[in-house]
Amino acid sequence: MRIISYNVNGIRAAIKKGFIEWLATDPADVICIQETKAERDNVDIRPFEELGYHDYWFSARKRGYSGVAVFTRRKPDHVIYGHGFGQSDEEGRVIQLDFGDTRLINAYFPSGTSGEERQGYKYQWLDEMNAYLGDLRKENSRLILCGDYNIAHREIDIHDPKGNKNSSGFLPEERAWMDRFFDNGWKDSLRHFDESPGKFSWWSQRFPSVRLQNKGWRIDYINVTESLSDRLKSADIYPDVKHSDHCPVYLELDI
Repeated sequence: MRIISYNVNGIRAAIKKGFIEWLATDPADVICIQETKAERDNVDIRPFEELGYHDYWFSARKRGYSGVAVFTRRKPDHVIYGHGFGQSDEEGRVIQLDFGDTRLINAYFPSGTSGEERQGYKYQWLDEMNAYLGDLRKENSRLILCGDYNIAHREIDIHDPKGNKNSSGFLPEERAWMDRFFDNGWKDSLRHFDESPGKFSWWSQRFPSVRLQNKGWRIDYINVTESLSDRLKSADIYPDVKHSDHCPVYLELDI
């Protein structure tokens, strides 16, 4: 199975920038989207259906905000909308699909960049997700967690670690959460294959030149539980795909 995770920063805007034409190049079997900023009824689904995709959406109650979706050529056996935490589900942050005995979780982690209140909610969300994943792994050890984590884990995952040491997304508490996450039996799929620096998936839109200079952050991931680590085939980041301030991240594995 070839999987892509991609924060499109508004799916309608991405479509205007060639998102569907890119899908026609067959980049993956499953496309996990974050920050749709739309409901299914607001989007022309026909082009996706013509390309052979089934589509599943979990949108925020607030129109034009957040939201996740999955486009998949392989029909899932079961779909779960949300993960049972009130504010997160109201914001449309998690959708889950079962393919046989493997569960794919598409998640849009909160950002804390808008102030202390949202940073506090980000920590709450991380605690809730950690507890949820722990309970889920008692039932199923074959999990894939993809999405925009809004956290750069290590210094090689950000262009200026010293200058951003007090920035949301690279705070010690957030990075410590990632440490615990990986120590608790998760595998960073990209780092399984590639430990080189400069592999970024997001660039600030405030200064357009930073993408040209590759002054970015790696905050988008497709990670798997250790029981799937021997099934990893390849992983990559596609910085030249430009429908958003993020770019797609890719994983191929045998499920």
